[in-house]
Amino acid sequence: MYNLGSIGIVGGGQMGEALLHGLIESGFVTSDKIMVSEPDEDRCQYLSEKYCILIAHNAESLTENCSTVIFAVKPQVMSSALKQFCKCITEKHLILSIAAGISIKSLEEVLGKEMRIVRVMPNTPALVLAGASALSKNSMATREDMEYALGIFSAIGTCVELEEKLLDAVTGLSGSGPGYVFAFIEAMIDGGVLAGLPRPVAEKLVLQTVYGSVKLALESGDPPAVLKGRVTSPGGTTITGLQVLEESGFRGAVMTAIESAAERSRELGQ
Repeated sequence: MYNLGSIGIVGGGQMGEALLHGLIESGFVTSDKIMVSEPDEDRCQYLSEKYCILIAHNAESLTENCSTVIFAVKPQVMSSALKQFCKCITEKHLILSIAAGISIKSLEEVLGKEMRIVRVMPNTPALVLAGASALSKNSMATREDMEYALGIFSAIGTCVELEEKLLDAVTGLSGSGPGYVFAFIEAMIDGGVLAGLPRPVAEKLVLQTVYGSVKLALESGDPPAVLKGRVTSPGGTTITGLQVLEESGFRGAVMTAIESAAERSRELGQ
């Protein structure tokens, strides 16, 4: 019994849980409209008890009860997941994939070119409903399909629609971006310790500084260069610190890191 509006999630790991948590928390769907397929029985029990969602014990059960199927599995297990579900998926299903590096063409080769497919590149802050996701659709997916997919991923953060050829750049920027940010945060904490602060104090101050800076940028709408200028007084401490970063090639290193990560994404997708 094909259930219009029900969402099936293949994979109950961190990203799968982030999705179902966001969908329920935002009110996008109710828990009885979500079904999860997950091989780990303990994980299934945990998700079922915490979120009151349904568990699919096989591919047939999930595809018969859900109109949208989200593949929230790691790229290395995507092939086996697709093989398990390809015989059960029909043209009535909307297929979403968050497996990094798995192209729409690769999905079509297994599922069929007539299938409606949306490829998504999310990032790990989705785990706290603050993700950044980019979505691309194939030619068979309709405008309504894309709007529905955007609604799903808006439940776990911010999302944008892009051409698929730009998803490697997204991977290098927002997909890998949390890693760069955490490295910067760690370096700032160490800097605070070097300057004489107790580590717990340095960590507390750094986390709030980064959070507050991002919040200010989001809510003010001003470009980062303008915000930086407001805290950089002539001959002051901030411009002195920025000089050291510039002499160390800070901005160039960040730009090269993003470019390199994007290129690596392209390599992995081939």
